[in-house]
Amino acid sequence: MRQLLIQVPRGQGKEVLEIAKTYQGSNLAKLEASDGKEAVDLVIIHISNGKVEDLLKALEPIPQLHVTLNPRGVMPLQPPADQAPQQVTDVAVRSPIEVFLSGLQSVGSWKGFLGYAATAGVVVWIGLFTNTSYLLTAAMLIAPFAGPAMNAAIATARGDQQLLQRSLIRYFAALAVTMVVTGILSLILRQESATTQMVATSTVSSVAVLLPLAAGAAGALNLVQSERSSLVSGAATGALIAASLAPPAGLIGMASAIGRWDMTVSAILLLLLQLAGINVSAALVFRFFGMSARGARYQRGQKQIFPIALTASIIALVGLLSWQFSDSPELQRGSIDQRAAAEIQKVVKESTLAEPVEVNVRFTGANIKGQNSLLGTVYVQRQAGVTQSSQEIRDRLTRQIQNHLLQEGFEATPLIDVSVLEAPNNK
Repeated sequence: MRQLLIQVPRGQGKEVLEIAKTYQGSNLAKLEASDGKEAVDLVIIHISNGKVEDLLKALEPIPQLHVTLNPRGVMPLQPPADQAPQQVTDVAVRSPIEVFLSGLQSVGSWKGFLGYAATAGVVVWIGLFTNTSYLLTAAMLIAPFAGPAMNAAIATARGDQQLLQRSLIRYFAALAVTMVVTGILSLILRQESATTQMVATSTVSSVAVLLPLAAGAAGALNLVQSERSSLVSGAATGALIAASLAPPAGLIGMASAIGRWDMTVSAILLLLLQLAGINVSAALVFRFFGMSARGARYQRGQKQIFPIALTASIIALVGLLSWQFSDSPELQRGSIDQRAAAEIQKVVKESTLAEPVEVNVRFTGANIKGQNSLLGTVYVQRQAGVTQSSQEIRDRLTRQIQNHLLQEGFEATPLIDVSVLEAPNNK
């Protein structure tokens, strides 16, 4: 439920009460007051979240209408007392106007906004440079990328060209600040090679597009849900949106500083996928929950903007996916190493020499010109009755695995290390 304080000229309060009753307003009250210049009626209304915008539309014809909307949920109780449990179960979604106005309120000053972006850049640089994963999580919480991304989706759903432009400018400005900060730190401290965490961050999976789609939907659901019916905090969804934004943004600066352009390209792809994916899924969720181009206290939207912006986002998403899947293995390493691990286990199982114990496969961060190195560490245990030496088993399996991976079309140089483990001799 939401509380509204309605101020109208003296004598109009009764009309406001009658309109509120038609929208199932509860615990209504009318007070005679003064705004310091003339006598007014002050009407207190408690109404379901989803009916706020409809009520405002009905009240618009009243002249000199002043509205104060309490953004926090309230629990209006009324007789009979034993109906209290039923009366507080109103957890309807927020009205579109409230979601829109909340998005506008989240747009803070440029100084604070860019300050958070710079701070996030420092934290993400430390995390990538020292291979400290929890610092990357901290950078996701600090990074202010979620606000502009969700405001861009709100602008798309409402057809607000002005808000869309402002959101995109703030989005790319924050990313640029984070990139510049990480790049400068790498240059100042004379970083020369990529760290393990940088290599891991630059690894792109073929299913990377699913993260921004899920993050956009989760962020939109969090914004439209009433605070007491939302099972996930806003900070959590904000961190989800920033999960694939802060580390890649920092990686672009660091990789550019040390001349690792392959990592830079991977990070750029991730950032663009995030923006397009979040905008598509979040805008569709907002539209599903009733957000439209025109509404109470909002006449700036244009109907044609929504299909144009949504189509542009979908085209961008398809283009980015086409780029990703046409550039193998550089932009699909996160999936290729998993497929390679499955193929290696298959080869070992089909052999008559050993059984697989553990298989670890990953692309290396070594910058070998003209070569993508796929490093595989394979632990096996000899089968019962096998009399060959450990070295013979190791050499044969290494050849079989390498030949199989090449025959399967893996566009990488397989560097395989097979270790033969011996069971304890009970005798």
